[in-house]
Amino acid sequence: MTSPPLGRLLIVDDEKAQMKALCHTLETEGYSTTGYSSASEALAALRAGAFELLLTDLMMPEMDGISLLNAARQVDADLAGIVMTGHGTIDTAVKAMQVGALDYILKPFRLNVILPVIARALDVRRLRIENAALQERERQYIYELEAANKDLESFSYSVSHDLRAPLRAITGFCDIFLTEFTASISEEGARLLGHVVDGARRMDRLIEGLLAFCRFSRQPVAKRAVALDGIVQRVVADLRMREGERTVELRIDKLPECQGDALLLEQVFANLLSNAFKFTRGCAAPVIEVGTVGQAGELVVFVRDNGAGFDMKYANKLFGVFQRLHSAEEFEGTGVGLSIVQRIIQRHGGRIWAESAPDRGATFFFTLPSLSSRPATSAS
Repeated sequence: MTSPPLGRLLIVDDEKAQMKALCHTLETEGYSTTGYSSASEALAALRAGAFELLLTDLMMPEMDGISLLNAARQVDADLAGIVMTGHGTIDTAVKAMQVGALDYILKPFRLNVILPVIARALDVRRLRIENAALQERERQYIYELEAANKDLESFSYSVSHDLRAPLRAITGFCDIFLTEFTASISEEGARLLGHVVDGARRMDRLIEGLLAFCRFSRQPVAKRAVALDGIVQRVVADLRMREGERTVELRIDKLPECQGDALLLEQVFANLLSNAFKFTRGCAAPVIEVGTVGQAGELVVFVRDNGAGFDMKYANKLFGVFQRLHSAEEFEGTGVGLSIVQRIIQRHGGRIWAESAPDRGATFFFTLPSLSSRPATSAS
């Protein structure tokens, strides 16, 4: 089976004997060669056939090598070019490069010089073609991504307005009916209507969770220096206010600065800490910790609680949209919060994972770009 040629070469030199000798030499080295002593004939052949590299003499009576290369590249912009000359000067090299030549070779030829030059020119040509194809795929990907984002925005609008409107009508009319016709409704009827209202309100919360996930997935990340301490203190103060008189022991380490989007990172701590407060409600002595662990080259933050925990065999479901590891009767929620957290951390270039066991609490770890070089506080 014949091996494919190393490259398809178009060789032009007005000295026929030299052109034929070069064609023969390069054929024996594994190249496919076609030679011409006329520049116009070479251009005609280029229009009719497929060549990868033009090897042309510089000084020719009909058309000089630089003019030929310029004309050839008008026919095939991907064509690699090498100029052959017995008058090698810097000016010659500069002019050749300006019209797209990748190199030039001095006459008389030496095989150990010309072969590496040809191989390098063909490699550069292939890289340029591959790069152009990659850029085209990238442009197509960007176009498709923009189209997908527009579709997502339309979907979000539809969910917000078209799907939630019937839910509001259901809950509104049921509430009116239960208020105005209480006396004529049986206990069982009132119970069933209550289930309708609860179901509609839960669906509304699920839709709101889905919209929040879409919003945080699309929101631009404005990275800058962020003081995590301030974020955690604000989130904790808000959660303590919501919890009222409930006593929760908080152990919050000094946190270093990081690079990120302050608003998005506040959502991360809000979701993780609200989960910690929620899942420790059944604890006699709830404890919630926030700190960092030492890990070379990156900042690792953790949020830990001693609450309900979960079985690690279900950890692969943890960050899925609408995935819940506890029933709605045990703990309220839509199952969207952790998926939002994961999406935000990923958009910061980080990763998130968890360690837990049933009734032994849970620890969520996530990485962020660090601005601080000081050693992180070790987690016990």
